[in-house]
Amino acid sequence: MNTSILQFLRANGEQLDAEIAKALHMPKPQVLNHIAELSALGEVICCRVTRFVGGKKVEGVSCRLSAYVPPKATGPKPGAKRAASANANLNNTEAHIV
Repeated sequence: MNTSILQFLRANGEQLDAEIAKALHMPKPQVLNHIAELSALGEVICCRVTRFVGGKKVEGVSCRLSAYVPPKATGPKPGAKRAASANANLNNTEAHIV
């Protein structure tokens, strides 16, 4: 059953214990036991969270795969053009001073 939880997390990313239980048609206490085993093995990282969904307080255990690094964002980085043009302006003013 641990492999199905790992496959689910690989496919869907970070999820609450209740969401895992619902998707895999397992009782929540059983999911919590499997998550505890996977956490002890270092396969997943878990933490207790409180979320507010529609003004309703939802407490649970959030789980994600350990050592998961999200893909690098594409496109220019913020401030990249401004920093480059500021350096160019600085170099130009220094040339005129000398």
